[in-house]
Amino acid sequence: MRGAFLALLLTGTPVLAGDLAFVTSQNADALSVIDLGTGAIIATADIPDAPAPVAYDLQARRVYVIAADSGRLHGRVEDAWPLAHRDLGAGAFGLAAAGDGGVFVTDWYGARLTRLDADLQPVWSAPTGDAPAGVATDGMGLVATADRDADQISIFDAGTGALLHRVATAGAHPFGVTFHDGQVFSADVQGDVVSVIDPVAGRLTGRVPTGSHPYAVAFAGGRGFVTDQYDGTVTVFDAATLDPVATVTVGDYPEGIATLPDGSGVAVANWDSDTLTILDAKTLVVTHSIDMPSGPRAFGSFTGRQAPR
Repeated sequence: MRGAFLALLLTGTPVLAGDLAFVTSQNADALSVIDLGTGAIIATADIPDAPAPVAYDLQARRVYVIAADSGRLHGRVEDAWPLAHRDLGAGAFGLAAAGDGGVFVTDWYGARLTRLDADLQPVWSAPTGDAPAGVATDGMGLVATADRDADQISIFDAGTGALLHRVATAGAHPFGVTFHDGQVFSADVQGDVVSVIDPVAGRLTGRVPTGSHPYAVAFAGGRGFVTDQYDGTVTVFDAATLDPVATVTVGDYPEGIATLPDGSGVAVANWDSDTLTILDAKTLVVTHSIDMPSGPRAFGSFTGRQAPR
């Protein structure tokens, strides 16, 4: 029944149009769909083997999820549920939508980035640094990976997979990576810092101090927001000047973070407190705290605005 309900949701039925979040809960083997307007979970689906990375492709109207334990990539194709899938191996981890129905996937153990097309077939594959975690694209021809064990960001041509730059990060073990306003931002987990990189010049241009063990970065309202795993907080900084703004308590062990579709704030997945926090970008007030199935991680871009067909 739950799968049937989610199938209805993902076909773009008008009653279910709106601002949505797709949140993976690793401990519960579940994907939840949240109506961000009301804070209600409107659908769930069972995904075995510890789903964690997620990517919502608004243009292609597809949701992709990787089961961390098996490396199986699940993706909704042609309005169908259960999901189509591709077995990528246990190292598959970072996930980003390519904007045409395809995806970029990192291979943690194999130290590679692979571009898959809309049929989940390989287009190209390129070597990264050791243990690539997050991956992100600017939608204009660049894609970047956070190579955790190499302490670097690799930048590629999104169309061909050609390596453009490798840039050392300000702190050790970069994990989440995000493009914003022509720059790349990486959360350097063991450096308690965010690195700011010019992807065209291929050089480090700035750094932002964070709380303990930063995991991922998102932007809203002219501000950057960083999840601090060990502190249970979000570090907030000015996106233009990189100056610190505030530190906001959210939940236990926050990990995934994504911009709300209307740009008014961010959604934060708190792994250990089993909640999704909605934080207003201007007031820095928590407007919703939504109970989730056990172990929400939502590592990736997991929000979007779905319009009726």
